[in-house]
Amino acid sequence: MSAPEAVPDTSSIRSQAAPEERMRALIEVLSSYIEMYHGGRVDLVDFDGQTLVVRMSGACEGCRLSATTLHGWVEGTARQFFPNLQTVVAA
Repeated sequence: MSAPEAVPDTSSIRSQAAPEERMRALIEVLSSYIEMYHGGRVDLVDFDGQTLVVRMSGACEGCRLSATTLHGWVEGTARQFFPNLQTVVAA
């Protein structure tokens, strides 16, 4: 039997907060899951409403699957909360 899929708890993110503040909170939640499951870390560098720039570190740095983490996990989750997001890149 497989473990249930982890879903980030975003209940602490205020919906009235500025977009950059909401994105920062979301990235912090995602980073905690990435740290727990993979030993890596993701930090927000910049967000202008359409482009998200993050820094990947820890086990993500140099990992051959970091692009999958960036686009599959970080970008996929961020797009659910920010439908106008156009691009996600690693710094």
